Amino acid sequence: MIQNPMPNIASRVYNHSFKLDPIVRSLLDTDIYKLLMLQTIWKENADIPVTFSLINRTKTVKLAEEVEEAELRAQLDHARTIGLSKKELIWLAGNTFYGKQRLFTEDFLTWLNQYRLPEYELRVEDGQYCIDFKGTWAEVTLWEIPVLSIISELRSRAALQGVGRFELDVLYARAKAKLWEKVVRLDALPDLFIADFGTRRRHSFLWQRWCIAAMKEGLGDKFIGTSNVLMAMDLDLSAIGTNAHELPMVQAAMANNNEELLHSPYQVLQSWQRTYDGNLLIVLPDTYGSTTFLNNAPEWVASWSGFRIDSKEPIAGGEELIAWWKSKGQNPKEKLLIFSDGLTVDVIEQVYKQFNGRVRLSFGWGTHLTNDFSDCSTKPIPQLKAISLVCKVTHANGKQTVKLSDNFAKATGPKEEIERYRSVFGQDNMESQSVLV
Repeated sequence: MIQNPMPNIASRVYNHSFKLDPIVRSLLDTDIYKLLMLQTIWKENADIPVTFSLINRTKTVKLAEEVEEAELRAQLDHARTIGLSKKELIWLAGNTFYGKQRLFTEDFLTWLNQYRLPEYELRVEDGQYCIDFKGTWAEVTLWEIPVLSIISELRSRAALQGVGRFELDVLYARAKAKLWEKVVRLDALPDLFIADFGTRRRHSFLWQRWCIAAMKEGLGDKFIGTSNVLMAMDLDLSAIGTNAHELPMVQAAMANNNEELLHSPYQVLQSWQRTYDGNLLIVLPDTYGSTTFLNNAPEWVASWSGFRIDSKEPIAGGEELIAWWKSKGQNPKEKLLIFSDGLTVDVIEQVYKQFNGRVRLSFGWGTHLTNDFSDCSTKPIPQLKAISLVCKVTHANGKQTVKLSDNFAKATGPKEEIERYRSVFGQDNMESQSVLV
């Protein structure tokens, strides 16, 4: 049962003010994988100097022309005032995550209880906001999700400014109906397991909450939870998530030579399994190319619980992993495959039909769940369309960081460093695909 009633979103949008609707309401309004990673970072690499930077991959959208700088600064500054509440601390300490109580250690929670988001640097270049977060890794890593959700919601608010009350009613009614049609299609998949991964680029906090509640009612046990820690707590759901690209990116920046660089992704996994086990032993292989990762992986990697397919074409990525598991003497039916990159209902259905019954299958549904307003307004509002906005670690240990990805369009880092990394890792089965979100 949902503990808090759903607000009338159209009325709140029409009447909203900063005091009524601050975008970040809690330090837990973030993805669980950030807290899981933070605990390992805090234990083993807390003091490594890093920089996280906002990157708008949708170059045609000039963010500084859509979002007022004063409003952006006000929201960022507000986020810096927030710490854990007593209720949140008790929940983190006592809740069961992935079948385990006390997943977060007492020492880590004591540190986190004093934590506040650090300072930021903001400037405008060529119509884009350049926002950098500099400091130790443990200090700045949690900025990733708040800065993305703040900018995404400020875009939504700007797009809807001046829209009439009844137009807003129609807009949200259509968006709700559109989402419910997706839920009905997904409910027709009998063995489906799906979670919300839509915090980073959501339309708004309130809209994400409505979407999660709708998924919970419409899909029942097929809806296994949300990556958003606050909403998992408030809506009595499981918090779902594992790890992300920043771990291998920073580890690579610590390499002293090409040999260490080639093997750095496996050092990340060794670090991870010193803290976690079971269904948290999920590999994200694509930071420097999935095929190269599999070809060079130590034998023990095959015993991990599963993999998350991110930037690779999902059917090709899944088939490659099934073949690899078989070559290692593993039973794919006992392994978990998680798909999470830009998923639409069409893609979910295709992947489900391809792999259901062959592996343990799960989906993390993001932007197309929490920010799909195309064709919902009675007149075109281009600013309602989600963009590909990310916040990546760009410097670590005094070096510029690199992500290659299975998709050339998602590569990040200076050109010369990207080429050096490609000379080390190769480019097997990499290709260029358009990036929508």
